[in-house]
Amino acid sequence: MQNQNILQKNYTLNQKVYQLKLPFNIDCIIPENDSVRLLSQFVEEMDLTELYSTYFRIRENQVSPTKMLKIMLYAYMNGIYSTRDIEKSCHRDINFRFLLEGASAPDHSTFARFRSLHFAQCSQKFLAQMSNFLYEIGEISGKTIFIDGTKIEASSNKYTFVWKKAVTKNMAKLLIKIADLVKECESLYGIKIIYKDKVQIKHVKKLRKKLYEIKKAEGITFVHGCGKRKTSLQKSIESLEEYLSKLKEYTKKVYTCGDRNSYSKTDTDATFMRMKEDSMKNGQLKPAYNVQHGVDAEYITWLTVGHQPTDTTTLIPFLNSMEENLSFKYLKVVADAGYESEENYSFIEENNQIAFIKPANYEISKKRKHKNDISKIENMAYDLKNDLFVCKNGRKLKATNSKLRKSKTGYESEKTIYVCDDCSNCLYKSKCIKGNNSKIPLEERTKKFETSKKFNRQRKETLERIITDEGTLLRMNRSIQAEGSFAVIKQDMNFRRFMCRGQKNVLSESILLAMAYNVNKLHNKIQSNRTGKHLFELKKSA
Repeated sequence: MQNQNILQKNYTLNQKVYQLKLPFNIDCIIPENDSVRLLSQFVEEMDLTELYSTYFRIRENQVSPTKMLKIMLYAYMNGIYSTRDIEKSCHRDINFRFLLEGASAPDHSTFARFRSLHFAQCSQKFLAQMSNFLYEIGEISGKTIFIDGTKIEASSNKYTFVWKKAVTKNMAKLLIKIADLVKECESLYGIKIIYKDKVQIKHVKKLRKKLYEIKKAEGITFVHGCGKRKTSLQKSIESLEEYLSKLKEYTKKVYTCGDRNSYSKTDTDATFMRMKEDSMKNGQLKPAYNVQHGVDAEYITWLTVGHQPTDTTTLIPFLNSMEENLSFKYLKVVADAGYESEENYSFIEENNQIAFIKPANYEISKKRKHKNDISKIENMAYDLKNDLFVCKNGRKLKATNSKLRKSKTGYESEKTIYVCDDCSNCLYKSKCIKGNNSKIPLEERTKKFETSKKFNRQRKETLERIITDEGTLLRMNRSIQAEGSFAVIKQDMNFRRFMCRGQKNVLSESILLAMAYNVNKLHNKIQSNRTGKHLFELKKSA
């Protein structure tokens, strides 16, 4: 080996002369049907005025927002989510160099700022713009929306939980300690601040002020450290300050929780949820977000991100958000049993839409055990004219009264209570009346239940719709398209954990992923000559 100075930053100084074999034009190297070309054309046709407005100024040597959006989308199309990996790809990958168009590769922090500071402000507008464009060219139908949700882990440690129930319990104990301290200080220092033996926060603040006045008047100096004896006044003031500090902390935690049961300390917008990807198989809770997808013709036309651990309360916010942003309105809403509720049915009816929601009891109602259960109201004959149910023994359960039940979201449902006239000497009593009641013997008990007439009507109408040929076709497509979108994102694109924190940034990241998914889907449908097809056909039996 020749004696050369290899310890130099510029590695080209010791490089031997060689013939460059690749063409200088990068465009010649990339295949004609590469998805990077489709992505570039798609973004060029988009109106990016709002994205440019998020910048105070754009320097001459700065990579333009258009190129930044292309690079971020192409990275997500290929399962590259780390900004450091995106920066590395811009240096090494020829397709990323094609999108840069000769410009220098941005720093990883530049990509992070673009995602959270610039794209996040207008992400929903871009997803709406993409969906409207796909509708105009006939790629999506604009008639039927398939909705499903999944939980994706937040960028937060799983041991940073704060539970609202535990905080509330500790706060109640703390308030008792504060009340005891106030009474103790009244007797020790001869002050009177409590009225009618009811301690309020204003009394605590007044006590704090009085104690500091006593300290100043008597000229007491607080001591600290080993071998120093604290006065009773110092102990009282320190205890009071500690209690007030803890009360402030608990109050802030309860406020942060809001209507949730928990949150994460490192990402306060994330809620602890039960995940399907539980490697320990012991039902661990992890900080996560509930992502809702609305899919049409295999494209994600709309999405929302929420903190609800169940899907039931996500449907109405999803439909409202979609209607506000898209230029067209879906007539049919297809969802699984997790979205069934009287509130959701009523909203869809009032919005002049048709619900294809599988009832929660649909699968179990087909089993023999459920059909033979005489305690279920579904297995009792109903007399619509007289508004009563008839049990297996032929006895009548008449409507006695009704009451309003309010859900957590504020929706009021009218429940009608039905009671049997006489259940004495009934042969089927033990099978008809379920549940343990140690106070009243079974012989003295009477069959009684409450139900919503409106919900029963809505469930019956929906059940009739989903068992038709159209309903079967739509339910099959929901399982393929809506659930398939999450399968591709989690398995093929390997996206299982958010990179950003905060609901706004998580939403923008989800939209980046959805737009990348849509471009990949459009590319695959173009190459396989499947454009313009909205539904998968049912397989005909031989």
